[in-house]
Amino acid sequence: DAVALRLSGALHAAVLTRRDAALAAVYPASKPAWRIDEIWPLARAFLARERDWAARFIKSAPQTNETRRSIALLAAFLYFAQTHPGPVDMIEIGASAGLNLNWDRFRYETARWSWGNPQSPVTITTDWNGAPPPSDAEFIVADRAACDLNPLDVNDAAQVLHLRSYVWADQPDRLARFDGAVALARASGAHVERADAGVWVRQKLDSRPRDRGAIVYHSVFLQYPPRETREAIRAAIEAAGAEATEAAPLAWVRLEPEGLLDGVKDSPRMVIDLISWPGGERRVIGHTDGHVRAVYAV
Repeated sequence: DAVALRLSGALHAAVLTRRDAALAAVYPASKPAWRIDEIWPLARAFLARERDWAARFIKSAPQTNETRRSIALLAAFLYFAQTHPGPVDMIEIGASAGLNLNWDRFRYETARWSWGNPQSPVTITTDWNGAPPPSDAEFIVADRAACDLNPLDVNDAAQVLHLRSYVWADQPDRLARFDGAVALARASGAHVERADAGVWVRQKLDSRPRDRGAIVYHSVFLQYPPRETREAIRAAIEAAGAEATEAAPLAWVRLEPEGLLDGVKDSPRMVIDLISWPGGERRVIGHTDGHVRAVYAV
């Protein structure tokens, strides 16, 4: 239920909407040298005074749609493009507001490599360790599709504010990336379908064109759906993979907990991997954390 995260989102939302001017005055956006001993008494007072409002807010599950995760996904996409050049359909599950549908319109910069449009309103950085991906690979997106059980609409100001409230208030770089990604999503007309991922991905793969590649991808999503849905997703992708050809290759790109993908007990790490067909070969790209502050390529 992530109650602490939900309450943090409620307090940030109260600041963003100026619902509590006193609290807003001591939050990081107004006071970079903020102190928790100043914030917490005001936060407690707000929650006591606005109990009903806060109770309604925290009924909605947290969503972050973290754009920084796209730099980890990009590495896998580039390895796929190196082997299978040509147009590719992008299929994202658990896409939230669809911000990462525009991953190819972001700028990526690390100390070792860079990729993408230098004029993009979204610049993604991370501490990249190990071999860089093939950043000279050309990638052509033919089509984009996405689903989520509870998609958020980037054209709805209230829903965007709800999403923004789950970005940590003391991380201005993340807030700036979020704002840029929302602007891109609005300009591109990004659309996320409301659907169960297990059913939706099977339908998408059954009807995909047979003259170009496709990539199914997701990030920090797979631990949320029930086991039956996870198994349905796997079965649909593997069935489509069995029918993949050199003319219509398929890839499954994941950024998910190591405990879930590889059974490593109590691991805090996320695995970045790529499974591609024909062949069904798995390639582990590297490891990171949930916010991709650093990547350790293997």
